[in-house]
Amino acid sequence: MENRSILIPDPKPFRKFEDAKAAVSYLVELFDTSTAFLRAEFERIAKGSTPEGRVRAFYPELRFELASHSRADGRLSYGFVAGPGKYTSTITRPDLFRSYLEDQIELLLRNHNAPVEIGYSDTPIPLHFAFYDGAHVEGAFAANPEFTLRDIFDVPDLAVMDDAIANGTFDPGEGPQPLAPFTAPRVDYSLHRLQHYTATAPKYFQNFVLFTNYQFYIDGFAQMARELVKDPNSGYKAFVEPGNLVTRSGESEPSSGEPLGRLPQMPAYHLVREDNSGITMVNIGVGPSNAKTITDHIAVLRPHAWLMLGHCAGLRNSQQLGDYVLAHGYVREDKVLDADLPTWVPIPPLAEVQVALEEAVEKVTGYEGFELKSVMRTGTVASIDNRNWELRDHREPVQRFSQSRAIALDMESATIAANGFRFRVPYGTLLCVSDKPLHGELKLPGMATDFYRRQVSQHLEIGIKTMEILREMPLERLHSRKLRSFAETAFQ
Repeated sequence: MENRSILIPDPKPFRKFEDAKAAVSYLVELFDTSTAFLRAEFERIAKGSTPEGRVRAFYPELRFELASHSRADGRLSYGFVAGPGKYTSTITRPDLFRSYLEDQIELLLRNHNAPVEIGYSDTPIPLHFAFYDGAHVEGAFAANPEFTLRDIFDVPDLAVMDDAIANGTFDPGEGPQPLAPFTAPRVDYSLHRLQHYTATAPKYFQNFVLFTNYQFYIDGFAQMARELVKDPNSGYKAFVEPGNLVTRSGESEPSSGEPLGRLPQMPAYHLVREDNSGITMVNIGVGPSNAKTITDHIAVLRPHAWLMLGHCAGLRNSQQLGDYVLAHGYVREDKVLDADLPTWVPIPPLAEVQVALEEAVEKVTGYEGFELKSVMRTGTVASIDNRNWELRDHREPVQRFSQSRAIALDMESATIAANGFRFRVPYGTLLCVSDKPLHGELKLPGMATDFYRRQVSQHLEIGIKTMEILREMPLERLHSRKLRSFAETAFQ
């Protein structure tokens, strides 16, 4: 194959745009042309045709160049570049991200009064990513030992999928600055991982995401979601379950999708609205590794907020089982993000999210003002990576927790908040005290079952109410400037 020519789609020129909708339409045209070419060549060769050369197609690229120090609206946390220079980003799935891209490009055009330029990049599209449903492309070559997939097509390359841009460690040298926090291959990788981990297509994910570590919460969410979809005045048009089972408004049973024989590792459920402003809930299971994994991938969808609704160990004797903990700080002993976000980086509370959570607790519980303190405490949450920390000599960790003023302990909240900070996704945490190991109240089977039965419904209702409050908030207010760094991408 070394001396064979390279087959590519017919070239298309770079074009300048001063209209965001037209710009995104051209991105769609370029991307669709590239992926259709790859799929057609793959199908032809899989049926037995001899390859005529190496097959390659490229991601579209968005370029922006600014010649002056024009001052943008500093109240926004996104939609502008830091100063003169050249900026680029490779783009994937513009059909899926159409609304997001139109909004981001429109702000860029408005803030700087300069056009964007769109054409093909020099980054190849891996064949696997031309199949949105994750088709097993290697199997088509199993019966033909003369060729291997890598001889003919580009395959995923981890060298162009890292998180250097989001981590703030990307060094462009003399090249252009990034426009967006993720490259196209990095986004494609996560879109395929989401399908694998959650058994639902990325298109169903909503802009407001709840995380939990208990199936009890998922069962309650599914029950609430089905009732909301039945209500024509709720604004929700569908409920989607693993296997892409879709129950639409007015239906009592799913009308599309395939039931699963077993649940995936981190099943996701989606309460869908027309503009993707609904609520997704994911059961992430237990531990910081799962928390990092799922947020690494959901982050590429650029959600407007994510919250952790889970259980915790109460560390204060004054707490009661069932009390709520609203995190306003985190002790990070989860370790999974230390290489990407050093522990000396503070994870600040976001006022907009904190206020929405407190307002939701007030509305659902009926308590307010000083009375609210009888069921909710605001303070520091410590997240650790050892579920059985109590079995060690726990005097040393207890001393650290006391020095940090922590009031609750879990395994996921700090990871989810830290990855929200890292990826510029507004975050928050509302936990429910389910045991008090330092004070002799352990989570034993009978106690746990009774506790879940009483508390899950209210906790869930608070989480959904919080997301509805955040949904009504202007995006320029929700996406806080606290999440920006010195050198920041233009897109949020």
